[in-house]
Amino acid sequence: MPYVTVKMLEGRSEDQKRALVEKVTDAVSETTGAPKENITVFIEEMSKNHYAVGGVRASDK
Repeated sequence: MPYVTVKMLEGRSEDQKRALVEKVTDAVSETTGAPKENITVFIEEMSKNHYAVGGVRASDK
């Protein structure tokens, strides 16, 4: 039972997240041989003010 966590900044549409989950599931199934119904994908969205690179928050760009 593969579990996949995708962490990304907030702001994607429901259609984009749906497509992401489908493609990640397909890729994991293809590479591991696991049946799609056994693959779990978690999407963790972060607020742009909770994420920084090089000391600068994404919300400050």
